[in-house]
Amino acid sequence: MKSIYNHITLTGLIGLLSINVVLAQNEAPVQTQRSANAKITNLAPTPPMGWNSWNTFQTRIDEKLLRDMVDTYVSSGMRDAGYKYFTLDDGWMSMDRDQNGQLVADPKKFPSGMKAFADYVHSKGLKFGIYNCAGDKTCAGYPGTRGHEYEDARLYASWGVDLLKYDWCNTDSLNAREAYITMARALQATGRPILFSLCEWGNHQPWLWANGVGEIYRATGDITANFDKDKHMGTWTALSVLTIVDKQPAIRQYNGPNHWNDPDMLEVGNGMSFAEDKAHFTMWCMLSAPLVAGNDLRKMSAPTQSILTNKDVIAINQDALGIAAYRNSSENGLETWVKPLSNGSWAVCFLNRSDNAQNVAYNWAKNPLNDSFFKRTADFNAEVYRLRDVWGKTGAGTTKSVFTTAIPAHDVVLLLLKRR
Repeated sequence: MKSIYNHITLTGLIGLLSINVVLAQNEAPVQTQRSANAKITNLAPTPPMGWNSWNTFQTRIDEKLLRDMVDTYVSSGMRDAGYKYFTLDDGWMSMDRDQNGQLVADPKKFPSGMKAFADYVHSKGLKFGIYNCAGDKTCAGYPGTRGHEYEDARLYASWGVDLLKYDWCNTDSLNAREAYITMARALQATGRPILFSLCEWGNHQPWLWANGVGEIYRATGDITANFDKDKHMGTWTALSVLTIVDKQPAIRQYNGPNHWNDPDMLEVGNGMSFAEDKAHFTMWCMLSAPLVAGNDLRKMSAPTQSILTNKDVIAINQDALGIAAYRNSSENGLETWVKPLSNGSWAVCFLNRSDNAQNVAYNWAKNPLNDSFFKRTADFNAEVYRLRDVWGKTGAGTTKSVFTTAIPAHDVVLLLLKRR
């Protein structure tokens, strides 16, 4: 297998010459393709939305559970709210490849086979995603893809895979950029449109080179279901919602159609309070992040469902400009985040990070909006905007008056500003 791997690596290096990469910090997001010769483009013009099995089930998955989850995906309103991908994470395969070196879906977990399961997902109007890893083994110890990039890509295409999440465990001295380009080219070679989700945790600054390699690239380590406290896992640390949020302003300029910074999957419905879940979801929408739910849809509470399927908040995430919010102000745990939207509109989020309720008295006349990177401004002395409380689903006056409200601890108020 060593000679095969060396050939694939050489192919990946040649691919460096044709990959469209954005490196300059002053370049606005543009629509991209994976290589100059690729025919498959525009797979993610807005942040992809879906569900992934890992946060709740890890490797404890099987065909019956997942078919039930697919059914609930539809009946719960998730599909109709815009969620599209149903992705199996680690643990779907047997512990060894077959005698021909092919990956095998675990026959005990998937007695009908993976093609049949993919067909079931597609029959419900959804797209099918699957997982593997750039290393010799996946994070859970199953066969990785190193040295098998092209044959694995062909297998996924034959099953009808629409998304590949590609992790970074057990990679030793692999060059991240080269490894992901190799897999990108393998996916391209299948001729099937397969969205490529790079998951190397931001260690190699993928925002500098992954535009054109894949449509999504993880910008941080793994998330945990905690609003403001990281969770130490022995050899690594799972990150809280706020830790991940704090990493986003420095890389917002690399976000846009078909190349999305990924702050990891959603933990909505996995143990935080309703306010914290709402704040978490709101910030992912403000950041134009992929929205990948990770809760048990079969046991989803009405409050959780109301968060995940709120179409007005999702519309802010799915805005065609694809501009991530910037942090406009921060004082005593109260932050103001601003996101330019299409047609001259804006989303403004007041985030209360503190453990106590906070009062807001926001004078629009004294706080013009200025996104200097994307060259978008709003002067409220020159123009009046109508305000709408997005979560409250009510009007909130105009920018002619000071906006006042109280925000509970670990909660948000989200406003939509439209020209009057």
